Amino acid sequence: MRDAAPVSTPPRVLPRNDPRQYDDLAGEWWRPDGAFAMLHWLARARAALVPPAFRPGALLVDLGCGAGLLAPHLVGKGYRHVGLDLTRSALAQAAAHGVTVVNADATAVPLADGCADVVSAGELLEHVPDWRRVVAEACRLLRPGGLLVLDTLNDTALARLVAVEIGERLPTVPRGIHDPRLFVDARELVAECARHGVELRLRGIRPELLGTLGWLLRRMRGASARRPVGTEAGGGPRIVPTRSTAVLYQGRGLRGG
Repeated sequence: MRDAAPVSTPPRVLPRNDPRQYDDLAGEWWRPDGAFAMLHWLARARAALVPPAFRPGALLVDLGCGAGLLAPHLVGKGYRHVGLDLTRSALAQAAAHGVTVVNADATAVPLADGCADVVSAGELLEHVPDWRRVVAEACRLLRPGGLLVLDTLNDTALARLVAVEIGERLPTVPRGIHDPRLFVDARELVAECARHGVELRLRGIRPELLGTLGWLLRRMRGASARRPVGTEAGGGPRIVPTRSTAVLYQGRGLRGG
């Protein structure tokens, strides 16, 4: 009798925004040209909003930290970096990069009121069923004068087109990673932060165009050729300001005393 041919297991099909996708993609986190490439670019841009710590023992709480992509960009800034996430496979990688990890939900953070000098919520709010509860927790964690930094996708038709219909066809965003019903209206976010004592200022952001085109071309060729114009020395396009917050936007705000 001939041996049966090996049966290959097809990749499982999960609902949009299903957290199990992050386990399936665990090997992609630290590949700068992998499925999470854009998260690397955004982490670098978010870290640029964080000033050096002004006191010993200053704490930065990284909500939805994933595999700790923010960590390399905080080196030398003087913070204790605590990262919180639901995905254990990602947290194991964050710990390997020096992050003190907490396996918990961002709507119920097991940390004390006013413990944080900085709270980061990068590419998180558009993935949670109740972003208002996450905002409330982020603001609760901040000490008076503490800094909130975040980036997320706006609840607009243009954001749905760019981030889902177009973005998920490119190698920078995993297919099915977003549920556009969870995208966050920019005006509502500013109002919600104000309710919790944080005056949030927003600006639109996007990857630099020439750098992105050069990165995509290099990726398709599988080349590691000379770094194209519009990319950072650390790899990948720069994230640059844009006039419109209609797609992707960044927020920075201080908690009042």
